[in-house]
Amino acid sequence: MKKNNLKGWLYLLPALIFIGVFMVYPLIDVLIYSFEEGYNFASQTYKGIGLYNFSYVLHDSYFLQAVKNTFILVIITVPLSTGIALLISLALNSVNKFKELFQTIFFLPYVTNTLAVGLVFMILFKKTAYSEGLINLLLNSVGIASIDFIEGPYWAKMFVLCFYTIWVVLPFKILILTSALASVNKDYYNVARVDGTSRWRIFYKITLPMISPSLFYLIITGFIGAFKAYSDVVALFGTDLNTAGMNTIVGYVYDMLYGNSGGYPSFASAAALILFAIVMTITLINLLVSKENVHYQ
Repeated sequence: MKKNNLKGWLYLLPALIFIGVFMVYPLIDVLIYSFEEGYNFASQTYKGIGLYNFSYVLHDSYFLQAVKNTFILVIITVPLSTGIALLISLALNSVNKFKELFQTIFFLPYVTNTLAVGLVFMILFKKTAYSEGLINLLLNSVGIASIDFIEGPYWAKMFVLCFYTIWVVLPFKILILTSALASVNKDYYNVARVDGTSRWRIFYKITLPMISPSLFYLIITGFIGAFKAYSDVVALFGTDLNTAGMNTIVGYVYDMLYGNSGGYPSFASAAALILFAIVMTITLINLLVSKENVHYQ
């Protein structure tokens, strides 16, 4: 028995080393950096240990704007993308002919580079001295004045970012929900129809509980993904996100490390730990809510 245990640990050793070097050690390093006050990147020295880094970050206007942007993005895109994906999945599930073709078409954006998609969106929405952009041309055709979605008002930029984020995450959510719907036992539907149950009641009492584990998975990963948003924002608004007023928490961390205000790993670490605390809290709340609302078969 002991020999088998030793073999098992030997098999796990490469993975444990990988996790230790690339996950556990960086986490410990971030924790240490976050408490080192007055850290000098060049000399690798610091003045003391305390909570100054957290205080600085929490009072930094750029960080507060990044938190605002991130929360708006999360609150809007996660419910909307999940709801739209559910509607599309239900429609695909009811199609008999060319079902696989439609599924492939909806999944294609998922395998497209996000930066490339972001550049396409920027071209569609950007208003320049030479072009109004396709979206503005459509707005003009119905009598609405042109709007600069990329460099204009805050609400317009946030609209583009939310629209783009929903577009990017939809294919993966559709794939998961389509698979979940296909796995529901058809006998439940047959019995319900024999009893004369309405379509809405069938959906609410059978379909929704049966696919609730997949929905819960998508909501959790959706929250985490939205809180980690950065490359999508860069694709739309460029690298100077603070000037554009569109930075995110991850973008703030990156700027503190490598941006124009870079060279401050202690501030970046403090911001990263705050993000970790926010994501962990929301995840725990979702786990508590799921105990009553998620039904595992």
